[in-house]
Amino acid sequence: MIDFKSTLNIALNSLRVNKMRSALTSLGIIIGVAAVIIMLAIGSGANKQVQANMESMGSNLLTIRSATAKTGGVSMGMGTKPTLSVKDAEAIKKMARGIEAVAPVMNSSKQVMYGNQNWSTTVYGITTPYLYAKNYEINSGRTFVKDDDNNANKVAIIGSTVETELFGDVNSIDKTIRIGNIPFKVIGTLKSKGQMGPMDQDDLIFIPLTTAQRKVFGTDFPGSVNQIIVKAASVEDSQIAQKDITDILRQRHNLGKSQENDFEIRNSAEFQEKMKSTVQTFAILLASIASVSLIVGGIGIMNIMLVSVTERTKEIGIRMAIGARAIDIRMQFLIEALVLSLLGGLIGVITGILIALLIGSLFNTAIVISIPPILLSFSFSGLVGIGFGYYPAYKASLLNPIDALRYE
Repeated sequence: MIDFKSTLNIALNSLRVNKMRSALTSLGIIIGVAAVIIMLAIGSGANKQVQANMESMGSNLLTIRSATAKTGGVSMGMGTKPTLSVKDAEAIKKMARGIEAVAPVMNSSKQVMYGNQNWSTTVYGITTPYLYAKNYEINSGRTFVKDDDNNANKVAIIGSTVETELFGDVNSIDKTIRIGNIPFKVIGTLKSKGQMGPMDQDDLIFIPLTTAQRKVFGTDFPGSVNQIIVKAASVEDSQIAQKDITDILRQRHNLGKSQENDFEIRNSAEFQEKMKSTVQTFAILLASIASVSLIVGGIGIMNIMLVSVTERTKEIGIRMAIGARAIDIRMQFLIEALVLSLLGGLIGVITGILIALLIGSLFNTAIVISIPPILLSFSFSGLVGIGFGYYPAYKASLLNPIDALRYE
């Protein structure tokens, strides 16, 4: 029967005597585990950030854009040919299944001014359901009321970026700005939503849709809009709503079976799933690359343990001569390898967490540190120790006691 307590004490004493060698042996595991923790924390943080950004833009959205205009055979891009109207939006709201909100929209870049300050931003002509669909919240002031749209009132709600650029620290509510050459009263400001990739979600101005159509953008086709935003009740409902909307618009636009759609529908749920999948794949790739350093650390343990077997041949011979069995010698070296790898794993976990938090603080990056990756990395370091420590332990247990005692 193996005396685990005695064998453990011998193994730990051997590691204590050779502190420098033990530290260098564990270094590969420390680096490997730390790298895995850091990469998983960054990958999980990126995934969380992407999800937060997607949710800030609105979930289960269908964006319907009008057709492409062509000039001299050159396509001008989706939304350049006015094929959508407010009437289309009303029909969708009435007939499509599984939807919570419908918002017709007009938008274009405009120069805005306040006093001697000016700023180029995107102006959106909207109805109030747009704010709900896109998850915009009022920070101060008020939102639009029915009279604002019915009377084409010249009122505006501005994003935090526009507010900062035009007003600085001055309260913007009830101040008058000029969009182009038209004066608008600021009635509200929006809570900041931050960046979504290269897009600043706060660099915009909302005005009533009828005001945009009649006084700011103008149109050759009364009631036409650039796009219609539809918020579905769920991911499943968005698929149903997309089919219904396609049928409704084709019928309203009198399109024959052989004719292509004169509109485009983009489903945010599909885009979000693709983004999540891409980020998760990237996180797995980073963790896989980092795991290679764990394998390298395991190889380092095996090499050092093999050298240790050679250096301690006489010690092994003495132990065998006074009664130690091959399994005792094997267990001693296995325990040494396991202790080295687990100790390295523990230090690696602490180091990885600290470095991950430092990276998040320095680069203002989302970092997510969770228990499962830590346990996985720590457990894997133990398996590496056993796996790569077995061969040196097996080799040590096969030594002939007499030959070992004669070894110089």
